[in-house]
Amino acid sequence: MQNQPYEDKAPLGEEQRSSLPILSFQVITDTHVTAESDHIHNEHFGQALRDIAVHATNSVGIMHVGDVTDRGLRAEYEELARIWQEHKASLPPMWFTYGNHDIFLGEWSNQLKLYERFTGMNGPYYDVWLNGFQFIFLGSERGLKDFAYLTEEQLAWLDEKLNEEVPRLKPVFVFLHQPLKNTVAGSLEEQGWYGVTQDEELKAILAKHPQAIMFNGHTHWELEAGLACYRGQEGSGTMFNAASVAYLWTNEDEYKEGSQGYYVDVYNDKVIVRGRDFASSTWLSSAEFEVKL
Repeated sequence: MQNQPYEDKAPLGEEQRSSLPILSFQVITDTHVTAESDHIHNEHFGQALRDIAVHATNSVGIMHVGDVTDRGLRAEYEELARIWQEHKASLPPMWFTYGNHDIFLGEWSNQLKLYERFTGMNGPYYDVWLNGFQFIFLGSERGLKDFAYLTEEQLAWLDEKLNEEVPRLKPVFVFLHQPLKNTVAGSLEEQGWYGVTQDEELKAILAKHPQAIMFNGHTHWELEAGLACYRGQEGSGTMFNAASVAYLWTNEDEYKEGSQGYYVDVYNDKVIVRGRDFASSTWLSSAEFEVKL
């Protein structure tokens, strides 16, 4: 599901160029596309894509953090393809990771093949370089109901990738559906929506690489609920809860109709992450963050 990103339409003056980000992208998650074309989840996905088409004309890509479908069914992926086909002409490429809803209702390897066929991605984990910046996508290697299982091979690969020769102050963007325990909104132990079997092992790797900025889905926690951004202690990096495109969850442990995600702008000395309400096409002033490099 890739097409060419936008390019600037006209040359800019030096002052204008210096104030523009050197990289922009969007983060969405938990679209939960169903086989019903008029389902609210599908409508919210279409709304999010239309919003991005209008407001992200220089984006290098849309990063999807999992639960692409509601149950991992072929009919749901076909509906995903229909929605994308309807909007892709005015959009940058989309890169995917998968979530527990995409894989746990069937045999893992078969579900992975279905996901790969309809998204164009290759394998449970991979990385891409866009405009000189690294994007790393992680994924469970077992079809667990809620948790992600990261093999020793995947963790070693991640550590190696984060050790590649890039400037220490240059951010690397990491995407994994499930959040680490006691980090972002919804991942507190009492809330029960954290979900990485190798929680401590992954935290140890990220602690070695403070340039990593990780985005998670899974919890659906609305961005206004607090803890949308977690800044780890002792240089262990920064993590973001990316909410959900399909529907939201509150601190009162209740369903809330809504659709949210992020616009991300990278500058030479900082990364700006802005929460977006896709349903109303408005910015979320309580979910605006600056990560200094």
